[in-house]
Amino acid sequence: MPFDPAVIRASFAVVELRAAHASRYFYTHLFAHNPELRRLFPTELAEQRDRLFASLTELVLRADDLDRLTGYLRALGRDHRKFQALPEHYPAIGASMIAALRQFSGHSWTPEIEKAWTEAYTVISQIMIEAAREAPARGPAFWEAEVVHRRRAAPDVVVLTLAPGHPYPYRAGQYLSLCSPRRPQVWRPYSIANAPRVDGTLELHVRRVPGGQLSTALVNDVVPGERLRLGPALGDACLARGSTRPLLAVAGGTGWAQIKALLEEAGRTGCRPATVYLAARDPRDQYDLDSVRSLVHRHGWLEVVPANPAQGAARESAIELLRAGLAGRGSWAGHDIHLSGPPDLAPGLTGLLTDLGADPELIRHDPVPATLNRTQPLSCSEWFLDKRDVAWINRTDLGR
Repeated sequence: MPFDPAVIRASFAVVELRAAHASRYFYTHLFAHNPELRRLFPTELAEQRDRLFASLTELVLRADDLDRLTGYLRALGRDHRKFQALPEHYPAIGASMIAALRQFSGHSWTPEIEKAWTEAYTVISQIMIEAAREAPARGPAFWEAEVVHRRRAAPDVVVLTLAPGHPYPYRAGQYLSLCSPRRPQVWRPYSIANAPRVDGTLELHVRRVPGGQLSTALVNDVVPGERLRLGPALGDACLARGSTRPLLAVAGGTGWAQIKALLEEAGRTGCRPATVYLAARDPRDQYDLDSVRSLVHRHGWLEVVPANPAQGAARESAIELLRAGLAGRGSWAGHDIHLSGPPDLAPGLTGLLTDLGADPELIRHDPVPATLNRTQPLSCSEWFLDKRDVAWINRTDLGR
């Protein structure tokens, strides 16, 4: 190990209790000494500060396992290409990180601790830079895409059709990260709602999140003719290649986007029985029923089961209705299973489906946060007491 993980971990425990202040200090120090870097970051830095400490936490948690840490850092380095991060930026970021750690370690800071963090950051930056240097062989850092169609599917949902300026490689079931000039450097992940098309266009289903910077702009403001920036396709919740097993899919809310893409792909690669549970909080949340009906009409092997309670019912009612419907069918042994929806959908159903005979190895979904707490910390110590769910740059399990 080129640095001492125990020293890193003990040092970080001191600073973590002052996370909010340390994050603010880091960015103030970075921009004061390197004003040219300010353009690489969002205008509003509150979320960025959260992301900084969430990333540092991941690094500390993985410090004992260099292989796992390397996988995380290589993915992070490839992903940072879309932020236009360059090798010459890393020393400045490292200097500001050390300055923030030193400032908020107080009297506990020692030459040994500074040496450990300096060695750790050297390893971190070298791995990320090397991964970014190798990545161009896989494709550009980002794609420019024009919004060619916009449809209001529900009061808080739009369906956007995008036309990338260059071929955009992906598989059905993957997702992309997206950024708009209306919210510079604010990136969010969205499932691609179609299998690859001859004309190269992409369909995205976007729900407005209360207080969401990018989702609000996409739902309320973005119009055809505008250009968006797309990161590379991510995720491996795709159909198992060559499988003829029957398919079960559960979609909740705009999780339908990913399932829709998978069904389109299944229709091209061979007929096999497919059952889809289309869950929603109430009937008004079934926003894309025309597409559902079209798929059912074209494919006799497809069954779609709506699962939504009466209008105005509590969210828990929708969950119980879905669980009862899945349990009522008996065994799900031998099925390929795909789960897509709110962050708690996959964890909440995996155990049930396993109890109903499903093979855990055949259950696929995008990685989900370790915690569903999305509120802002009320105090610095909450970072230590209650880890937060941060809106990540991408939601891929970066440890792979």
